[in-house]
Amino acid sequence: MRAQGTYHTLAGDTVVERAIYRQVGVRNGPILDPIGMRTGAYGRGWLPLTAQCIANDVQRGPSREAEDAARQTSRLPHSRASFERVAHLVGEHRLREHADIEDQLAWEFDLPAEAVAISVALDRVSVPMEEAAKRSAGRPRKGALTRPVERNFRMAYCATITMHDAAGESLHTLRYGCMPASDHELWFAQIANEAHRLVEQRPGIRIKLLSDGAPEMCNLLQTNFPATVFSTVEQGIDFWHVIEKLAPAAEMLFGKDHCSDELRRWRKRLRCANAAAEEILTELRDSGMQNRYRDSKRPVHEAITYFENHLDRMRFARSLRLGLPIGSGNVEATCKTLVGVRMKRAGSRWKTCTGEHVLRLRALALSDRWEPAMLKLHATRRTAVRVAA
Repeated sequence: MRAQGTYHTLAGDTVVERAIYRQVGVRNGPILDPIGMRTGAYGRGWLPLTAQCIANDVQRGPSREAEDAARQTSRLPHSRASFERVAHLVGEHRLREHADIEDQLAWEFDLPAEAVAISVALDRVSVPMEEAAKRSAGRPRKGALTRPVERNFRMAYCATITMHDAAGESLHTLRYGCMPASDHELWFAQIANEAHRLVEQRPGIRIKLLSDGAPEMCNLLQTNFPATVFSTVEQGIDFWHVIEKLAPAAEMLFGKDHCSDELRRWRKRLRCANAAAEEILTELRDSGMQNRYRDSKRPVHEAITYFENHLDRMRFARSLRLGLPIGSGNVEATCKTLVGVRMKRAGSRWKTCTGEHVLRLRALALSDRWEPAMLKLHATRRTAVRVAA
């Protein structure tokens, strides 16, 4: 039959009369809209460019702010509910197609000509989650909420792939995020696959793995970057986390008046000599202060344990000579810009599904991949329509 259909554009709604169809022999089956199928519309008539702009606004800020900005610029004159719904439609479809799209983006990405090394960094950051609250035993009180919820902080994952020049400076960074309840092992395996695509472009390029030293982070990096596949991979640890462990130990060993000078001496030794980590560890052990407490902590003991666990990852002098990074500042910044700025606003709380939509879309935008990713995403929705009879 022919009927009028509403299509949502950047300038507002437009009504078009078009033919709609149902499959023969299927009672109350889905309506097939040829215009929506050919354009790749989202939901009920949301044209791809309109949906793309709405999703971009929502990944930057809440739907309330996106609606207000649209009203001020007289662009995208749609309701707040529409911003919320359409952004998650795009995010949901992006999540379904992300494996193929990420693979295509990896194949098409060109390494900068100046790149001589790649660093892969991994970290965690807390996210406020909405979870069902535990019901108290017995009959609920009159007027009690039927589905009470509580706001709990859980640990999400952030990762980066950064290209570096001969001086160790960052050239470009690809950013990734994963919600706490998602499959982070599969997520990071896909990141390792993208790193492998970059290595295939330039065989022999060095890879530096960086984390804060948490066992889970180190195991993920080591498992997904085996030496049998990545021949030039080097395990590392963030230099500034090492200094953070040494600072309270230096204060206990040398006192508040001299700890700054001694900490500066340790820092220079770590950057200049590969054997510095072993020498500092020996110095800490010989101090005899392993069991000395301060504020219910044992800073010297904690520093010794940290060095013993990660001694083989503290070759900072060698990394600097090879032009490899020694700090994980890129992933630390990603935790703030990807998660902190957008998802940790006052009173915010997220569910795994909707949070994943926003997190993945925001990672694309912060990696300067928004346009090519959206073009590939829209292409997966378009269907060729021809007259059958």
